Amino acid sequence: MESLEKFLQSVGWHLPAAARADILAELRANLEAQLEEREEQLGRPMTEAEGEAWVKALGSPVAMAARYGPQRSLIGPGLFPVYWYVLRLVFFWSTVIYLIVSGVLLAVNGPTAEAAGMVALRLPGVWFTSAAWVTLVFAALELAAQRSPKFRTELAEKVGAFNPGPIPGLEEDEQDRRRQKPRSYAQAAAEFVFSVLLLGWLLLIPANPYLLMGPGVAFYQSLPYRVGPVIEWFYWTVVVLNVVQAAWAGVDLMTGAWQGPRRLERLAVKLMGFAPLLVLLAAPQHMLFVLRNPGADEVRLGGTLYTINESVHRGLEVVLVIVALQFVFEVVRAVRDRG
Repeated sequence: MESLEKFLQSVGWHLPAAARADILAELRANLEAQLEEREEQLGRPMTEAEGEAWVKALGSPVAMAARYGPQRSLIGPGLFPVYWYVLRLVFFWSTVIYLIVSGVLLAVNGPTAEAAGMVALRLPGVWFTSAAWVTLVFAALELAAQRSPKFRTELAEKVGAFNPGPIPGLEEDEQDRRRQKPRSYAQAAAEFVFSVLLLGWLLLIPANPYLLMGPGVAFYQSLPYRVGPVIEWFYWTVVVLNVVQAAWAGVDLMTGAWQGPRRLERLAVKLMGFAPLLVLLAAPQHMLFVLRNPGADEVRLGGTLYTINESVHRGLEVVLVIVALQFVFEVVRAVRDRG
């Protein structure tokens, strides 16, 4: 039955990779036995509509997979798939941001093997901090679920709710399945939580710059260069964009709009992504970095500063072209899909 195959496929996404095949084989055998018993009671094969109703009655794929997952005390099996999804997102973006900032600092000070080694040594600290914040949020959710049966029930019903509607066939390759597979409530909730965490992290950076650079703050403060005034405008532009995205994700979650194709949202996010780049590109005389003591260092470091600013500006122009091409591609795909 196609609905059963889709359900098993969804359960498989949340199972441990090492035991996934064995667990799915056992689960398939059990469910097929139940299906045969049900059809014997009816005296005929189930219709597709009856099959979908029966599969829906099995409950959430996340809850089904949780029965086979390891027992966890800090974060229970019901929340763990969402926690793991958010953690991977946070790890990816914190690593990207950290490497970009570190790369700029290396370019400003001159790349050396010792400085590159320090960047690599500080990376585990970035991961640890990211994991700590995400774990703290989900541990609080788990504690709330344990103390409130009503909250636990509502959470279990919403996380990973299964919709047996059209999803890609089992014969399609992995890339096509991931592109076409409908987004689950777990993914929508994870994106909202990640947006809120990212916004909170951004708002803490001005008073706590170590959240962005770690121990590299002392290294940055020792440099003869510092970021220019345009970076403050860039920062607040990024904050505003994240406020909009977090609010949008929250509204989608509350209204159920997360189940839709979200074409307008994707295009709007792509369009808003031009704003921070344009702020940096509009910096007067391309002054993204300035001297801490221009009177004393202008003659000695003025030429190097000019080279750094021009190089970064050219790089931003390349990024702008890439973002523009991505936006055009999204518009073309949206028009094609509507047609």
